[in-house]
Amino acid sequence: MLPAQLRRFTAARVGLGRAGDALPTGAWLDFQEAHAAARDAVWSALDPETLGFAAPVVRSEARDRREYLLRPDLGRRLRAEDATRLPQAGGVVVVVADGLCAAGVQAQAASLLRAFGTEWPVVVALQARVALGDAIGAAMGAEAVVVMIGERPGLSAQDSVGLYLTWAPRPGRTDAERNCISNIRPGGLSHAEAAARLHWLLRGARALGATGVALKDEMPAGALLPPESAG
Repeated sequence: MLPAQLRRFTAARVGLGRAGDALPTGAWLDFQEAHAAARDAVWSALDPETLGFAAPVVRSEARDRREYLLRPDLGRRLRAEDATRLPQAGGVVVVVADGLCAAGVQAQAASLLRAFGTEWPVVVALQARVALGDAIGAAMGAEAVVVMIGERPGLSAQDSVGLYLTWAPRPGRTDAERNCISNIRPGGLSHAEAAARLHWLLRGARALGATGVALKDEMPAGALLPPESAG
């Protein structure tokens, strides 16, 4: 297959050609531009006022973006004053978090929430790592927490969102106790597909009383089809 044909199927940097032992100038400049865009995306900020829905806003112990990037541990801890004012909810709680790419969350959060087709309580979290959802879920008495968070930007995508499902959230949970649905973005996993997979995993979590390595993501491909297309 020719390089030009390969590039029709992927945004990855394949078949770029070469000039001597190096990349052609155009490909090198494109790489530099993408790298700069990824660096900028890490510093993007989430604006709760323009997300398109109302929700309580909490913060981690990271005081600003610089400290958030330098101290991942602070991004996993909820400010004490925020923990005391969160309402009790039970059931499933959704945490909309900026993560490492707030721009993707800003653009997709409202639409993705609608795709869930539920009325789960929502909390917006700033300067947040995935594990901040454990503290939020525990403070609210949640059965499970879904953290919708901006994923680390790459050279071909700076708008990707991930969903992390944790059963019985509490501080100290590890990544091995979560299930992740990633690459939710235009050109990646659609909102409808992500929502269908989330509901499938949540049903499994309720049956097992656990998420993570105990819950295998073995959703049949057919389950992603609309009802009228099934069978």
